[in-house]
Amino acid sequence: MNSVHRAKASQKVTIVGAVVDFVLAVFKVVVGLIGNSGALIADGIHSFSDLLSDGVVLYAAKHSSEEADDEHPYGHERFETVATLGLAIILAIIGTGIVFDAFDRLSSPVALTNGTLLLSIAALSILSKEALYWYTLKVAKTYKSSMLKANAWHHRSDALSSIVVFIGILGSLNGYLYLDSVAAIVVGLMVIYIAWELGIGATKELVDTSIDVEHIESLRHSIGQISGVTSVHSLRTRKIGHTISADVHVQVDPFLSVSEGHIISVSVERVAKECLEDLTDVTVHIDPEDDETTVPYAKLPERAEALGILTKSLFNNKCDGDIERIQLHYLDGKIHIDFYLPLSCLENDKSHDEILAKLKETVNKLDIFGDIKVYFSKN
Repeated sequence: MNSVHRAKASQKVTIVGAVVDFVLAVFKVVVGLIGNSGALIADGIHSFSDLLSDGVVLYAAKHSSEEADDEHPYGHERFETVATLGLAIILAIIGTGIVFDAFDRLSSPVALTNGTLLLSIAALSILSKEALYWYTLKVAKTYKSSMLKANAWHHRSDALSSIVVFIGILGSLNGYLYLDSVAAIVVGLMVIYIAWELGIGATKELVDTSIDVEHIESLRHSIGQISGVTSVHSLRTRKIGHTISADVHVQVDPFLSVSEGHIISVSVERVAKECLEDLTDVTVHIDPEDDETTVPYAKLPERAEALGILTKSLFNNKCDGDIERIQLHYLDGKIHIDFYLPLSCLENDKSHDEILAKLKETVNKLDIFGDIKVYFSKN
């Protein structure tokens, strides 16, 4: 998905929402003052506060699409996640405010004037914010943006609060002053619930919660079908904005070449991205044996030290003269050795068995080393 197009679409839908919020805010406050409606004035102030959240969304939409840099080597997608959490907090505050305001109106009802004008502005607000909800939600689904989804629900909460105002005005004009307060409490609790759902989702992402089990098992199965992969373990995933990141350990034949192991890791990355559409970053660790539950190499020396120990012993036993190359295999808690010798050394009245026996005799004295093999080649 093109991040530039995604950012432009996010900015466009947010700017449209900001313009509508500004116009509605002015109308509500002015008409609320004319008609003596505290609820409509409060709803207008609420619309002004929406401009702040629109600014947050615009900032996040711009920066979340930026390429990775030195300060953010994994990209900027979590700018969107933080913005989603911020919007969830704003929604929670709005919902709480609606509930408290409803209780206040229960104890102090106010007589209204210019009822038709008040109802018209409230109805306009409902229709406008509901239209913005569906427009923003469509863009959010197209570009899989949790931030825009949060902003869409913010528009929906505005529409619901305007419904409360409409009911309150209508009830006041017909003598049922308590109806707006009852509806406000219900809507306020709904908005708080929406804020909770969005906030929990953003928080889970920020603490690297894994994706759902079904997708993980599908990914594990797909990787396990790759030729050369004998098992899959330590598969971990996390959400980063609208993308998914994963790292996985795959076990292969321990005697593969480095280049063949690398090709298998390339295949793992390709298949993983085909399996999960939003998977953009895959780290593959190639294992010669299962290291998920044990650490078989913890006490073994690295190559330079191991070769130092080995070559010293070979020199002391006078069996190092013909060795061209030594290959080490760290397996089963031991270092297994492949010796590569020239074919010409067999012409010096030595048999393969004699050479192998002499090398084994030398290596068996060293506890850290295991099995050995000898290979002969012609230069």
